[in-house]
Parts: sequence; C-alpha cells; structure tokens
Amino acid sequence: MPSNSVYFDILSPIPFLRRAAAVYDDKVAVIYGETRYSYSDFARRVERLASALRRAGIGKGDKVAFLCPNIPPMLEAHYAVPMIGAALVAINIRLSSSEIAYIVDHSDAAALFVDNEFAPVVLPILDSIPKVRTLVNICDISDQRPLNGPEYEEFLAGGDEGPQPLDIDDEYQLITINYTSGTTGRPKGVMYHHRGAWLNAIGEQLEFGVDSRSVYLWTLPMFHCNGWCFTWGITAMGATHVCLRKVLPEEIYKKIDQVGVTHLCAAPTILIGMSAYASANGIQLKAPLEIMTAGAPPAPTVIENMERIGANITQTYGLTEVFGPHSVCQWQSKWDGLPAAERARLKARQGVPFIVAMHMDVVDPATMTPVPRDGRTIGEIVMRGNNVMLGYYKDEDATAAAFHGGWFHSGDLAVMHPDNYAQIMDRKKDIIISGGENISTVEVENVIYRHPDVLEVAVVSVPDETWGEVPKAFVVAKPGTAPTAEGIIAFCKEHLARFKAPKHVEFGELPKTATGKIQKFKLRDREWAGRERRVN
Repeated sequence: MPSNSVYFDILSPIPFLRRAAAVYDDKVAVIYGETRYSYSDFARRVERLASALRRAGIGKGDKVAFLCPNIPPMLEAHYAVPMIGAALVAINIRLSSSEIAYIVDHSDAAALFVDNEFAPVVLPILDSIPKVRTLVNICDISDQRPLNGPEYEEFLAGGDEGPQPLDIDDEYQLITINYTSGTTGRPKGVMYHHRGAWLNAIGEQLEFGVDSRSVYLWTLPMFHCNGWCFTWGITAMGATHVCLRKVLPEEIYKKIDQVGVTHLCAAPTILIGMSAYASANGIQLKAPLEIMTAGAPPAPTVIENMERIGANITQTYGLTEVFGPHSVCQWQSKWDGLPAAERARLKARQGVPFIVAMHMDVVDPATMTPVPRDGRTIGEIVMRGNNVMLGYYKDEDATAAAFHGGWFHSGDLAVMHPDNYAQIMDRKKDIIISGGENISTVEVENVIYRHPDVLEVAVVSVPDETWGEVPKAFVVAKPGTAPTAEGIIAFCKEHLARFKAPKHVEFGELPKTATGKIQKFKLRDREWAGRERRVN
C-alpha cells in the first residue's frame, strides 16, 4: 500500500502521544511522587530522548534496552525508541546478571539504560555485552553514576524538543522485543510489530472502559508485554499514568486515595496481597476501582474477596506472544442478579476474544479440530490474528513450532463452555495424570483457596509408586492462622472427587516471577529431582 495514499495510514501507537499533546496539552499525563508532567511536557521529553538517541548514533533497526522499574524514563522509552525506527527491549528487573547479559547480547542491543538500583547487577557483565555502544545511568534513587555514561536527564538535554521525524514505514516493522520467562532453556525474544501494538492498545481500552477521565496506576510491570500495551493505550485516551516504583499493597492504597486512581492491572498474586492488606486494615474503597487481572487463572475466591472491598474485576487471558491479553471474560447484564460466589465463578473464566483479536478456539492439538462446547472436553487454546507476534527473534525453529497448523499454540489446556466462553484447566506441563485420570491443578487450587486459612497455593505433580504421580499442595497460610496438612486434605475431599485431593501438603513461601506469577516449575523440579519425569 503506498504510504501517501489518501485512504491508508500506517497503524502505529507512537502518534498517540502527539495527538494527546495537541488535544490535552496542559492536562496531567504522568504522575510520579511529587512530579507532574502535562501531555505537552511528556511529548517534549519524548522528542528530546528520540533526538538524543539519534545523536548517539542509534537509528532504524537498532535495539535499545532499558532496565528500570515503572518510572517515567521507562514510559518515555516506549515512544522515543520506536519513533526513530529502533526496537525497545524492556528487561525484567528481577533477572540475574547472566540472564540480563544473555538478553542484551542476544537482542543485539546498541544502547543500555540502567536504573541505579540495578547497576550492581549490570557492572559484572559489561565485558559480556560488547555490542552496547551507549550506556546511560537513570539516577532515580541516587545521584551516583556507576556506569561509564551520562545521567538520563543529562542525556535528554543533549537532544532537541522539537518534533522528530517518524522513521516508521511499515506496520509490521519491529517495535519491541519482549523476552519470555525462560522456564525451559533460554528465554525467547518475542517480536512485536507496530500494527499489533496499535490494535491491542486500543482493544485494551475498549474492553477496560478507559477514557480521558481515567487515572491508571502502574502496578503491572511495563517490561511485561510492554505493560499489556497500556503504555500506549492510556496515552491514546488522554488518561493519566501514575508511575509506581515499588508495588506494595500499602503504596497501592495510598495512591488510590491520593490521586484518585480509577484503573489498574495486576496478576492474581497482587490481588491476594491487596485483599489481605485490606482485610487486616479495614479498608473499603471509597470510589469505584476497575481492575484487570491476567497472568494466571485467578481463583473465584480471589475475585470475590476484591469485589467485597468495592473493586470490579475483569478477567483477561493471553501470553507474551499475543501482546498480553487476547481474550476477556465479557460480562453480561443477565448475570448481574446472581449470588456473589456465582458471579465470581463466571468472572474466573478466560472468556471470549477481544473485539480486535476475534480468533481463538480450543482444539484437539493433534487434529486441530475444535472440541465440543460442553465445558468438559479438554483441548489446547490456539489463537491467530493481528495481535500475534512476528515470531521469536533469531529462532526460526521455535517460531515454526509455535505456529504449527496456522495458529499460535498457547500450551494452555482448556474447555469451551456452551456459551462459547473458554476456561483454562491447566498448562500442558502442569496437568497431573494420576493412575490414568487427568487432574487439573487449577481446579484443586480453586478449592484450596476457599479454605479460610489459606492465603496462596500452588499444586504440582509429585512421584508416587502406585499412581505414577499425585497432587501436592504448597500452601501459604494467612497471618495468624495455623492450618494443618490433614485439614487441607480433608477440606479438598469434601469439595472434590477424592482422587483429586492432594496426597501431600507443604507450608512455606512460593517462588514467583517479577509479575507475580507462581513458578510451579521450580516446585515441580525440586520434587522430581533425581527421578524419571514423564513427558507431557
């Protein structure tokens, strides 16, 4: 399509900021502590960053890595880096030195911006990232410059604040690379394109009800799927970004009260912490709060607990490979009058595709035939459409496997209900086959979450001489309680088929990712160490 066509324009989220600056010039765009940036300020800072990057020799086709929390420089990078035709690589701040070195080197990053807090993790690997030509210190918590490069504000001062030329000539041009968690082998670089980022950013706002009056709190890491594309979507609507360096329940509630937060996104584990804090401190929300949750199937109890304090929960589902959420549990007014527990059960489903996504199904992965819509037959969730990744960076084999049969294979096992709403039963690698019977760890976890003394739980398979493998529950007890293994098992037998009840229960903390997802594979690997493991 010719770029000068009267009936065509390249879809990219980067122009969202220029429109917002023109329409909402003096409106508060970004809040961080006592700092306030209007949309005009925000745009000028982004243009300066883009100009400064160009002056540093960074341009089209280059990669720029950022290692910092949810502070303004990370938000600014989501516009300035793609503006000059480069691709942003936002790195998980909880990774080790070796993991960061791998990502920076594998992505071919030419520049690396590092927040001071994480400089000690980067300093030991400088010799391992020879492709990096530019280092910049983000001095948010101290004035020290541990890396051999300028301070962020100083770097910005070297650029012009006037409009920079947009070096975007193809909707499928690379906009970002997001690295997966790497639970099996090395992390893979998921390539996002401008078209998908535009569509998912708009789709998120449609499904979440964001408008120019909204105030969005950054409890979701921007490095995770580019903040599910809310980095661009909030700006598109002229809403306000509230940056948050540390995601702690007390800080979340403080910001809700201080600046009138209306929307936030969070993994279920964040909601568990929020509900526990609210319960312990008698918190009841004074104004409506919309929460979008994804990252792991939430237990209905978690949803019910948050709605009890005044929040409204929207369950979405997706993966890094589909720009974050791809489906939503679309609420229907006919369910309004149902009891709270039943509403929560319906809200815990993964639902139907976004308006901008459209294509999602549950199929037999061997034949690619859709499973019956009976709420019982398990298949794999597959997706396709405009918000599917371009592929894995420098990994054609993994890309081909993921796109087998013309669909993206999620690896998530689910059922499809008669109303065409999908519901995850487990990950392929998490499903337990005990004596020939399939046991959904999610189903068992949902029951255990209903126990009054349970704060968090993860269920995995462990070896068993008779049945091959059986469920084991790892439980975090609520403060001030002392549940027993026998009590947990008995509770499960009351509410589940007896063979699905865990045979073992262990109490203690759970390993998690930076986005709050429980890392079941670490628990499972520990239990199966030195034993032959069946291959799912």
